[in-house]
Amino acid sequence: MRTPALVAIAAISAVSLSACTYASQETGSTSGSSAGATVAAGFDPATIAVNEEAAALLPQDVVDRGTLRIGMETTYAPAEYLDVDGQTPIGYDVEISEAIAAALGLEADIESAAFDSIIPSIGTKFDAGISSFTITPEREQVADMTSYLSVGEAYAVAAGNPAGIDAADLCGTTIAVQTGTVQQDEANQMATDCADAGKNAIEVLNYDSQADAATNVVGGKADVLFADSPIIGYAVEQTGDKLEQLGDAFATASQGIVTAQGSELTDALALALQGLMDDGTLKTILDGWGASEGMLTTAEVNPAS
Repeated sequence: MRTPALVAIAAISAVSLSACTYASQETGSTSGSSAGATVAAGFDPATIAVNEEAAALLPQDVVDRGTLRIGMETTYAPAEYLDVDGQTPIGYDVEISEAIAAALGLEADIESAAFDSIIPSIGTKFDAGISSFTITPEREQVADMTSYLSVGEAYAVAAGNPAGIDAADLCGTTIAVQTGTVQQDEANQMATDCADAGKNAIEVLNYDSQADAATNVVGGKADVLFADSPIIGYAVEQTGDKLEQLGDAFATASQGIVTAQGSELTDALALALQGLMDDGTLKTILDGWGASEGMLTTAEVNPAS
């Protein structure tokens, strides 16, 4: 449920890229990333049977290549981030990517990319974008989006909330967000609303990664970290006793896998994803990362349209 200060957010245009990021290898401990690696090691894409019906829908160039090229912004733990070696992507979106590719008889070719570069590169550099993309009507105007997960948004503050911040009224605070996210748009709108109401101003601090945003809340430069709820939960866990969630999660929305608009690949991927939902693979992957609460059971193409 939305808090009173966030009612106006519903009208925000979300053309800016949603999803935020938090890199445990930067703000958390080595043990946090190692834990992720252990979970990732428990999933073996070789155990996934090929979904022949879905594979038959693949474009011939993808079949000939033998790989599914996936764009991913790998600083968004626990969804997608780099292991302690700084090179190996891990996280639930990584495992979902590998499972989908395996179900299509392909290998997953995951490439790290700037978040706001992924959608413009679909159909050329990438076959799919799997990077915690919130589904919006604006995005569906330029790409297909297939739903698989529903998540909310949340805030985090320094442990103990020493500043006594109220989640229902963030006027007068400094909010840290990742650049290019829905949370950046919403924080800017909240700042405007506070100014229009004659209240103390909100200062929005924009960072290239969720790791930087979290670090600056821990360090006291910012008062509030604003991100998707799974990322807030993971940030709290990885920083030990330095952060705590402020209030409940809110503004639940579906996330989706991005493919070229009207493409054969959209149909193939949606059918493969539905199979992973039906046989329990998706739940197994999300359970391993503590993220199954928001799992969807229908792989719906363009549900926001």
